[in-house]
Amino acid sequence: MADPAQRRADALAIFQAALRAADPGRAVRHALALEGDQLAVLGQTYPLKAGARLVVLGAGKATPAMAAAAEAVLGARISAGAINTKYGHTLPLSRIATVECGHPLPDQAGVVGTEQMLSLLQGSGPDDLVLCLFSGGGSALMPAPAPGLSLEDKQATTQALLACGAPIEEINAFRKHLSKVKGGQLARLASPARVVSLLISDVIGDRLDTIASGPTHPDTTTFAHCLALVERYQLRAKLPAVVCRHLEAGAAGALPETPKAGDPCFVRTRTEVVGSNALAIAAAATQARTLGYQTLVLSSRIAGETREVAGVHAAIAQEICATDQPLAPPACIISGGETTVTLHGQGKGGRNQEFALAAALQLDGWERVTCLSGGTDGTDGPTDAAGALADGHTLERARQQGLSAAASLRENDAYPFFDALGDLLRTGPTGTNVMDLRLLLVS
Repeated sequence: MADPAQRRADALAIFQAALRAADPGRAVRHALALEGDQLAVLGQTYPLKAGARLVVLGAGKATPAMAAAAEAVLGARISAGAINTKYGHTLPLSRIATVECGHPLPDQAGVVGTEQMLSLLQGSGPDDLVLCLFSGGGSALMPAPAPGLSLEDKQATTQALLACGAPIEEINAFRKHLSKVKGGQLARLASPARVVSLLISDVIGDRLDTIASGPTHPDTTTFAHCLALVERYQLRAKLPAVVCRHLEAGAAGALPETPKAGDPCFVRTRTEVVGSNALAIAAAATQARTLGYQTLVLSSRIAGETREVAGVHAAIAQEICATDQPLAPPACIISGGETTVTLHGQGKGGRNQEFALAAALQLDGWERVTCLSGGTDGTDGPTDAAGALADGHTLERARQQGLSAAASLRENDAYPFFDALGDLLRTGPTGTNVMDLRLLLVS
């Protein structure tokens, strides 16, 4: 296992095993079972009465695969359906309409698709069943500006939040309070129908109120919480004035809060996570052991600044090389979660490419180590790469091409750096989204 090419091939095989385990179609097929007029969802039965409607709604990068699985199980029992997904992520569907739209910045197509979903909820009755399929990216892909706000206001707010390095839970707190569907408000709009939501989780801890900004789950955040974040990240001058006024009005009680636990709209709702980062990590660990690596899973909950997290991971690999601790080589260190990048430059990349670049700087000359960092959705930032690979030879190869890893990191410009080296991880859209996976292999 001393060959860098073999370590690279092994890292790719381990990553692919994780993707297979996170297959959203398989997760939905496992969750649903139709027998006559009875729909079982993870063991709980929902009668489908004559004349009642079964409506499928959803948004996210993995939602098309989830919808395809729902069609395979439910067939003609689906009365109508509509989903939003990212451009290029569609799949052939026969009973559920799909709208492609913008991510991570919402666009007008997303607004149109969301209005199409809401139109299907009009006139819902108590015997109707609304099946919601949400996955990572659902927050940006289901824009419905609150009254008085525009799509442009939401776009500017999203840009400011992404640039300041706020974690997804805080970004989604804003999204809920600038929307008419997020933060449990979709459940309110669907009432009195029964609502069942199946989720592919892309957030640390699989928090139901954070995945896709929790459209059908009680919200734990408030307008006041959002205002506190405005001050913490010094965003007041960066946000549209109308957004700040909206948050202030909400905090003062002039606007209705998002529904909280105990609200009557949640009496007939159920929300379940059917796919997660932890499942992907477990499959990656199994594959690594099959390939002969001693394997250690650090956590599925890694967060924080990407460069700092990369430094810690690289240090663990160096410790294995030097002392055989915390385990002896051949070794595979695995972690999951979702880090954040605070933008300092104007370059092109994503958190996984930045992780690999920061790790490469620390691993320069450590010839026994290979690093892979990839987004399970196949898209890292605004690029066509899922992430990147690096090893102890990366900086040497870069210097031969006149590339500076340090300068690229300063400018958040990892994409052209790894593109020139042929070390970008390109999978194309994977059809799933369960956060990121990071591997360090030590021979």
